[in-house]
Amino acid sequence: MTDFTSVKDKVVVITGAADGLGEAIALCFAENGMKVVVSDINAEKGNKVVEIIKSNGGEASFVRADVSNEQDVKEMIDFAVKTYGRLDGLVNNAGIAAANRPTHEYSVSEFDRITAIDLKGVFLGMKFGVEAILKSKSSSGFIINIASMAGLLGNSSMGLYTSAKHGVVGLTKSAALDYAPYNITVNAICPGTFRTSIWGQAPEEHVQEYAKMLSPNGRLGDPKEIGHLALFLASNLARYISGSAISIDAGSSAGKLTPAKWTHPEILD
Repeated sequence: MTDFTSVKDKVVVITGAADGLGEAIALCFAENGMKVVVSDINAEKGNKVVEIIKSNGGEASFVRADVSNEQDVKEMIDFAVKTYGRLDGLVNNAGIAAANRPTHEYSVSEFDRITAIDLKGVFLGMKFGVEAILKSKSSSGFIINIASMAGLLGNSSMGLYTSAKHGVVGLTKSAALDYAPYNITVNAICPGTFRTSIWGQAPEEHVQEYAKMLSPNGRLGDPKEIGHLALFLASNLARYISGSAISIDAGSSAGKLTPAKWTHPEILD
């Protein structure tokens, strides 16, 4: 059964939705009839996403919010409830990366910044979002936290980002237990390497080179693939899935890739 009509008219807030994975999730949700609150610190880009959704017949609104700021997050959730009368779900997508360096070389200010956005921001979203979902008496509430492959595995020179994303996975698992009796599912999506604006103006040949190194299947993920997974988790098809950290990385987090010669390579001919 692949009927996603159960998401129609659900109200959802998506943070960091002005581009990349957040934008892909917003467009996918709106395409399937959800009422989407696009949130980001970049109002210009965020409003453009809203315009795209509306031009395609969807329903969306923009609210500017810094997820590390408690008052901003509270006002973001209040905006959704005031605009649409309720809240059914929240996608905590906003996040930043940190420079790659050994753990001891990070500054305390770098630790504070990445933790404030990547971990505290998720906590604040869950705190105020869950309260609004409960008050809305949603029969199928959901929280989706965008973590990372770094939330499942250690990674050299990425101590701050990795620790924050591990924290997101921990929050996800604990909150899933807190709210299971109230029919709110809480899950984390752990992406591998995706084709987003992080690549900037890098030449295509360089992107393809990195794709072959970073992904077992030799390609970067398409943000739409994150959107499809998020849509499933938001739907009634996934009501028995909660507390999960779901990797979407072409198998990168499954283990070490060790090249080996095939005894019968001719089957590929």
